[in-house]
Amino acid sequence: MDTTALEHQHDVAGDTCSPRQREVILARGRAVLQAEALAIRTAESRLGESFVRAALAILRCKGRVCVTGMGKAGLVGQKIQATLASTGTLAYSLHPVEALHGDLGMVHPEDVILGLSKSGGSELVQLLPRLRELGCRTLLLTARPDSPASRHADVVLDIGDTNEACPLGLAPSSSTAAMLAMGDALALTVMELKAVKPEQYASYHPGGALGRFLMRTGEIMRTGPDCPVVPITANLGDCYRAILHAPRRAGAAAVVNEHERLVGIVTHGDFFRLFMHHDHAAGRAVRDVMTADPKRIRHDDRVLDALELMRRYSIDDLPVVDGDDRLVGLIDIQDLMARGFTVIESA
Repeated sequence: MDTTALEHQHDVAGDTCSPRQREVILARGRAVLQAEALAIRTAESRLGESFVRAALAILRCKGRVCVTGMGKAGLVGQKIQATLASTGTLAYSLHPVEALHGDLGMVHPEDVILGLSKSGGSELVQLLPRLRELGCRTLLLTARPDSPASRHADVVLDIGDTNEACPLGLAPSSSTAAMLAMGDALALTVMELKAVKPEQYASYHPGGALGRFLMRTGEIMRTGPDCPVVPITANLGDCYRAILHAPRRAGAAAVVNEHERLVGIVTHGDFFRLFMHHDHAAGRAVRDVMTADPKRIRHDDRVLDALELMRRYSIDDLPVVDGDDRLVGLIDIQDLMARGFTVIESA
């Protein structure tokens, strides 16, 4: 190993380096980002009628979009396939070699094929003609619009042939950045053409934050015995027993009229204040001590809206009603926390 290499090894050891090495590292990082940004701008400059045809082919697809490619292009294709699927377009991935050895059976004539190949000379040269024979419409994303694979595509998306960001000019980097950006452009353009709404998008992501965005209060509220409720004619002792007998710890009891419509709520805090300052509080009428016309939320509203209401008014228990203001359940702040919601989460 020469002295330059030894110096380089010493400079980058651990978490510190010399000022010179720091500049070398930053310069290389900027060069890579600039090269990949140039590749994306080059692809953008070539956007034209072929992009319109490709977007319409995906929009009007009666089957699924099959995304295929070899090597790094294939990995980028998997991400594009995932983006398509998560934005309302049925899509799946197909490995070109596996397709040529039996997996063609999963492809239907109604499918649209989106192939990725920088050179246009990979296994797609063999695969695309067979897919067209099945009746599939074929789209090719490539840097070589005059390549062998391009001759077997109905639509060719030219990303341009820019230099790779790799110091050796070999590892796919700029080309894959342009492919990914073009795939995103296709998927998100089709998403807009389909007028996908936030709720529809969230329905494709039931887990995590997007799932919480979609969740309705009716899915999380307490019902039946877990929702303490007393009639307007009850006294405070009846209210306390209703809370005490709830299988799950409850912090309040809802009060309803003869039509089961919500008219009030009594919380643990109300009990403490009354028992501390009034004799024979248990015999007092609920209507005299309840919080009348309390905050409430509809069963088909978003849980995030309920959480915002509870946060804004410092409420731990929120009644849930139907369209006729009849009580159907109760949301407890602890249940929201247990499902991953936080007091700072908002819509």
